[in-house]
Amino acid sequence: MASRTVTTIIDPEKCTGCGLCIKVCPCHTLTLKDDIAMVTGNQSLGCGHCMAICPTGAVQVKSLDPDMTCFETFTLDRAWVGFKDFPVTKIAGLMASRRSCRNFRDRPLEPERLRDLIKLAALAPSGTNSQDWRFSVLGSRQEVLRLGGWIQEFFQNLNSKAENPILRKGLRLLGMKKLDAYFREYYESVREAIQDMETRGIDRLFHGATACILIGSGPDASCPVEDAILAAGNLILGAHAMGLGSCLIGFAVQAMKQDRSIQRKLNLPEEEEIHAVIALGVPDEKYRTITGRKKPIVRFF
Repeated sequence: MASRTVTTIIDPEKCTGCGLCIKVCPCHTLTLKDDIAMVTGNQSLGCGHCMAICPTGAVQVKSLDPDMTCFETFTLDRAWVGFKDFPVTKIAGLMASRRSCRNFRDRPLEPERLRDLIKLAALAPSGTNSQDWRFSVLGSRQEVLRLGGWIQEFFQNLNSKAENPILRKGLRLLGMKKLDAYFREYYESVREAIQDMETRGIDRLFHGATACILIGSGPDASCPVEDAILAAGNLILGAHAMGLGSCLIGFAVQAMKQDRSIQRKLNLPEEEEIHAVIALGVPDEKYRTITGRKKPIVRFF
């Protein structure tokens, strides 16, 4: 359970009693007494809505770290971007231009850029504002290859099992169809990828990325998978804006979920769950235009 400790402080000398902080507080932590906002509740989400909306700077939320909006590679304009204040064409252009990168240059990434990417990721929303993300950074090509070796070993073992028709049939008769489905959908492509990695030295997993960020959750996350994917969305858009390529590596996530020894080899706590693995690096590809997307099923009620 995420902490709901109240860390909100009101400066009565600055408070004008406008009541805006009370209006936006999701936990009813604040009330207006004698035309001054006061902390009267015993729980707080620590979201900072009250602090962000106060016109006089009378509200502080001590649990929020101001350093999380201070970046090393660029300067953030601290003014709030209001509704409709940012051109939708710009954000749409960024979203449409971001593509999964599978060609990276052999150039290391500066630690400050990786730290800034994590701060951008942590600006994402999270269920009940738990913000219980866990970011693990592999900051060198050597570290990425080390993880890649463990992932490759997992799939080699999985392919060995999938090759056994008796095992597949037996599991299928018992209602366990995952191995049979894997054999039909992924076995051959994984076999070819492993062969390329072993005989030709082609990195078919991380595509030559020189860094990697794992996004996980702790036990206090109320929506752990959703929180991690939202953070990953922030991160990959931020990476594109910073001149970096990114690629979500789903095979790595699945391997780590099914083989917890990989997590132990990385010295990650047992209570953490990894939900996104993002390859990062300087892109060695440049596109000329945006493309479309497959048309989704859309329903209006």
